[in-house]
Amino acid sequence: MPGELLLELLTEEIPARMQRRAIEDLTSLIRDKLKAADIPAASLEGHVTPRRLVVIADGIPARQPDRSEERRGPRVGAPEAAIAGFLRSAGLKSPDELEVRGEFQFAVIKRPGRATQDVLPELILAAMTALPWPKSMRYPASGLRWVRPLNSVICLYEGDIVPLLLGAVPVGRVTRGHRFLAPGEIMVEDAADYRAKLARAHVVLDRAERRVTIDEELTALARAAGLTVKADEGLLEEVTGLVEYPVVLMGSIDADFVRPLPHGLPPEVLATAMRTHQKYFTCLNPDGTPAPRFLFVANNVTPDGGKTIAAGNERVLRARLSDARFFWDQDRKIRLEDRVEALKQRVYHEKLGSVYDKVERMKKIAAFLADQLAPQFVTPAQAGVQF
Repeated sequence: MPGELLLELLTEEIPARMQRRAIEDLTSLIRDKLKAADIPAASLEGHVTPRRLVVIADGIPARQPDRSEERRGPRVGAPEAAIAGFLRSAGLKSPDELEVRGEFQFAVIKRPGRATQDVLPELILAAMTALPWPKSMRYPASGLRWVRPLNSVICLYEGDIVPLLLGAVPVGRVTRGHRFLAPGEIMVEDAADYRAKLARAHVVLDRAERRVTIDEELTALARAAGLTVKADEGLLEEVTGLVEYPVVLMGSIDADFVRPLPHGLPPEVLATAMRTHQKYFTCLNPDGTPAPRFLFVANNVTPDGGKTIAAGNERVLRARLSDARFFWDQDRKIRLEDRVEALKQRVYHEKLGSVYDKVERMKKIAAFLADQLAPQFVTPAQAGVQF
């Protein structure tokens, strides 16, 4: 009767940029290895959170089919030594076990199929070993190279534990929920039980569900404040891989930073400081200008509705924007035209001169191309370039 495989690899936090590729590769490896072992799964799905890689396969046969292999051996009447060697290679004991077909003798080797429970350990370990990580590490608990230390593994087939040789890493039916909201041990019986108990333990297993939740809460919070969220698919994808239980919160930006230029910071500087360093989403006023608000995704629920978390993030952002203002003010003390001479002091290439020389060549090339491709817009003479 077809059975179900549940595999969970619980680790320290996996970098967000590696998660999607990792679960795709692991799912593909297990699918291919099950098929190669003649126990293909009817359905197979993979899930990833910052702390766990999960593969659930259903419809796996209980055992491999019996196999029969034919090998052609020596000719009839061949020397006894040749026949004896062929028997040893085929795992047979007597020449009577050979079949004569025309001029040759054949060995028919029957291999009974193994139980799936016996095949899975080596199959899963092979898939884990073959999983390609952009960066991996060794750690004392196991000889396996992995992206981060493995804390525990769930490996169940039809509810029974599949033993894996992973050193000191525990393998069984025990996992843990959300790191802060449900850190205790959770014992599971099968995939359905696993999903239900993780949901109660504040872990949203499905990555797509987490992404939709974040997107909807960002829009709702901004709309409630009369604002919109600056679209940022890349940031949305990244923060989805940073949380197991997304909670979207709003913080305030000191009004001094969002004043119109030249007193405030440019929108690009604001957005870069918030997005790159803090993973915050920019809020916009109805006219498209930056609003004194930002949105971020927390991985925790607090009794005060997130006020403490928001206040902490506001303090961090205040420091970040103060640094940004300092460098912005420093940069504006020298005009761009006044920086041109400094390019002569920077070597671009030993045989090609300075960065200044490179810029001058690029100006001439750009003017020439413009003259050839679009003379109605600009000419070399208009650009002040002489050939």
